[in-house]
Amino acid sequence: MARSPRYYMLMASLPPLPPVFTSDQTPISRLRLERRLALLEPDDRAELAAIEDLMRWDRLPLDITDQEILERAHSFIPQIRSATLREVATWRLEVRTVVAGLRRRALGRPPPSPREPWGYGRWVRYITHNWAATDFGLGGALPWVAEFSRLINQNDTLGFERELLGITWQYMSRAADRHFFTFEAVALYVLRWDIISRWTAYNGRLAQERFDRLVNAGLGEYAELFDTSSATR
Repeated sequence: MARSPRYYMLMASLPPLPPVFTSDQTPISRLRLERRLALLEPDDRAELAAIEDLMRWDRLPLDITDQEILERAHSFIPQIRSATLREVATWRLEVRTVVAGLRRRALGRPPPSPREPWGYGRWVRYITHNWAATDFGLGGALPWVAEFSRLINQNDTLGFERELLGITWQYMSRAADRHFFTFEAVALYVLRWDIISRWTAYNGRLAQERFDRLVNAGLGEYAELFDTSSATR
């Protein structure tokens, strides 16, 4: 997409993104980032918001069905004007489809039926036809699938989250290297900011949980004295 003078200004105003696992906070707050994004053209800002919503399923309504999610993806992705961002959105949903298959299999469930709405993209049928293979037979195209399978089977939540965010960061960083001072550059900055935000929030929750376990283990029967929820009971 064409460069815009205001996008030069916008990109120049954004702090560099650190490597995803090296920071305990985002380089800019979401509030300040949103203020910078006010420089986007209205159509670009709306499209970026829609891309974020599609790729971050935690933002979707709790009562939305798989069928509705897939219908939204099939309707929206072809309308993304940038070829790069279409590829990024498609790749992200395809990764999510592989992960959904791995999690389903780890629960001991059978492969989805042909008519069951459950995944997006080119690997859906391939996964169901190679259900018993550790990597769904995708090791050549997606070398990380076997490791994802191992981490999910071992219930290694932290390891899996780190691997997932790591490959997503690498993919989007390679895409960002091809764009400067364009809408794509801004969008890929925001999407990578989302990854850092997700990791720091996730890592922070784990740290708090570990601290709480240590405190409770040390306090034993006196732990209730430090349970603030009991103050309102």
